[in-house]
Amino acid sequence: QVRLVESGGGSVQAGGSLRLSCVASGGSFTNAGMAWFRQTPGKEREFVAAIGRDAGFIDIADSVKGRFTVSRDNARNAMYLQANSLESEDTAIYYCAAHSLGIPAGYFNNKKWPYWGQGTQVTVSS
Repeated sequence: QVRLVESGGGSVQAGGSLRLSCVASGGSFTNAGMAWFRQTPGKEREFVAAIGRDAGFIDIADSVKGRFTVSRDNARNAMYLQANSLESEDTAIYYCAAHSLGIPAGYFNNKKWPYWGQGTQVTVSS
């Protein structure tokens, strides 16, 4: 059974940084696409970043472009989100998602991703 576990969330002041991690287990992730989404109360889960198996494909949402970067370590079945220059609008629960066949069509739609972690809270105070 596929399991995704996020960590690294916390509370920071505006302008600060956090590094989120997602570790996958229970399946074959050799060709997996992975992504970060975030969600605030009453809103749809929002795309943040996606990365292909060998990082040949990377996409970052416009709302965080230039501040967030995504990377992965296939040897550890891990993906990371480096979030810099954090703003209060970045406050959300951040979720890791995976698709065993790679980056799905319409990857910015949360419904395209079959596997999810439990989420990690990021709170940015101004």
